[in-house]
Amino acid sequence: MVRFSVLESWQDPRGGEVERVRLDNGTIAVEILSLGGIIRSLWVPTKNGERQNVVLGCDSVADYLTQSAHLGAIAGRYANRIANGKMSHGGTEYQLSVNQATNCLHGGMEGFNRKHWQLGTTSDGVRLTLHSPDGDMGFPGNCRVQLDYRLVGNNLYVEMLATTDKACPVSLTQHSYFNLDGGVTNTTHQIQVDARQYLTMNEVGIPTELLTTAGSDLDLAHTTSMAVQTQRPALLATNGFDHCYVMDNTGGELQRFGKLSSTVSGTSMTVYTNQPGVQLYGANFLNGVVAKKQQILVDHQAVCIEPQMLPDSPNQPDLPGNAWLMPNEVYHHISRYEFSIE
Repeated sequence: MVRFSVLESWQDPRGGEVERVRLDNGTIAVEILSLGGIIRSLWVPTKNGERQNVVLGCDSVADYLTQSAHLGAIAGRYANRIANGKMSHGGTEYQLSVNQATNCLHGGMEGFNRKHWQLGTTSDGVRLTLHSPDGDMGFPGNCRVQLDYRLVGNNLYVEMLATTDKACPVSLTQHSYFNLDGGVTNTTHQIQVDARQYLTMNEVGIPTELLTTAGSDLDLAHTTSMAVQTQRPALLATNGFDHCYVMDNTGGELQRFGKLSSTVSGTSMTVYTNQPGVQLYGANFLNGVVAKKQQILVDHQAVCIEPQMLPDSPNQPDLPGNAWLMPNEVYHHISRYEFSIE
């Protein structure tokens, strides 16, 4: 049974209020904001018998709006990068919001992470909805999104549905920064990844080639310390992991991606998803972000595991997955985060 607690709302300096709700099923608990569909806190069991928050967050709307790290938010309308902020379909070219180097990143300057979502409850979680109008950040079509967060035993489910009335690429991801022991570094963490392929990138993060992980610096088939992200040559250009792993699930089934674990807290998180790609990001450029209790975050303080469509696939149709959502179709993303103690 999930218990719901409505917390004191926050004022948005842009106008309006941000709702806050806490869910608790006795095993794990989560705080959700109507701003950006943000997971502000996520409490899970540790080996000492207590629950601990395992995600980074902020203490005010202003702090969330100031940072560009997408702490805990839903990234969209298209997660990751679209090259030069340009795409075309059916002879129509679209210019998108450019907000990272030459790219449109995570939907542009005013992506879904900065929007007010409508928040309601379900029997085992919350449901948030959003309407992104035609032309929002340059994207075509009226896009309607439904986001469900559900607690089931020791699992957090994230499920997203979307429709559009014009052909438009849609890729949504949950962008929480996980630190499973509450410390100031992810080097106390270990990572293991099932995916056997990954995308190489150019200097601004646009995919250039699909390669196998075996024997490469991106090979995480065996449990590996996150500390290698500053040691392996292929990761130097990005200051650590910031790479998209490609799943082998053409049927769109819920499939295991891998596991993140802490050697300090004994907590582990296994991620399953139906998405064709998962971006592994080592929080390589987090330095200076203001978090809870005005803590100043540092690089490599957490790990992001972001299930999604493949970056720039609206412009690279040979990449796995179909990025373009057509009218009368439904985009469906489901991911499961399973927490356990080792």
